[in-house]
Amino acid sequence: MPIESTEKHRTHRVGWLRAAVLGANDGLLATSSLVIGVASAHGTHASVLVAGIAGLVAGSMSMAAGEYVSVHSQADTENADVQREKMELSTDWLGEHQELAAIYVARGLDPSLANQVARQLMARNALQAHSRDELGITAALSARPIQAALISALSFAIGAALPLVVTSFASSTALIPLVSITSIFCLALLGGVAAKAGGPACSPEPFELCSGAL
Repeated sequence: MPIESTEKHRTHRVGWLRAAVLGANDGLLATSSLVIGVASAHGTHASVLVAGIAGLVAGSMSMAAGEYVSVHSQADTENADVQREKMELSTDWLGEHQELAAIYVARGLDPSLANQVARQLMARNALQAHSRDELGITAALSARPIQAALISALSFAIGAALPLVVTSFASSTALIPLVSITSIFCLALLGGVAAKAGGPACSPEPFELCSGAL
C-alpha cells in the first residue's frame, strides 16, 4: 500500500511563479517609467494616463506572446527528447535498462539494487522513468506555454495598474515623486510576496537542513 506524503513542497509553483514575478515587475517598472517620462515632458494629466494605459495593453500582449513562444520552444525540446527516448526504448530495451541502472549507481545505489530498481520502474512505466531520471522532465517542472502566457499577461497588467492608480489620483505637480516612491515600495512588496510564495531559503548551502527542522 503506497504511503502518502504529508510534506509540502513548492516546486510545482516554479512554472507560473517565474512568469508572474517577471510580468509583475516588468509591468510596474515599464509603466511607471513611461508615466514619469511623459510627465517629465510636460504632458497633460490626460495624456499621461493615456500613455500609461496604452503601455499596459501593449505590454500585456507583448509579455503573453513572448512568454508563449519561449516556453513553447522549451516544450518542443522536451517533447522531442521524450519521443527520441520512446524510440530508443522500442529498439534497445536492454541498453536503456543498463543506462537507467547506471544513473542509479551514480546516485549511490548498489549495482544489483540499481538493476532491480531499473527493472521494476521500466516494467511499470519505462518512458516515465527515463523521462524523469534521465531527462529530468517531471509533471511539476514541465513547460506549460499557455499557462505561462496567461499568467505573464495578467501579472504585467496588475503591475502596470499600480502606477496608473497613483497617476489617476495624483496632481500634476506631485505625480512624479508619488509614482517614483510608490513604485519602489511596490517593488519591495512584490519581492516579499514572491519570496513568500516560493519559500525563502533557510540556508545558503543547498540540501542543508534548516536549523529548526529537527
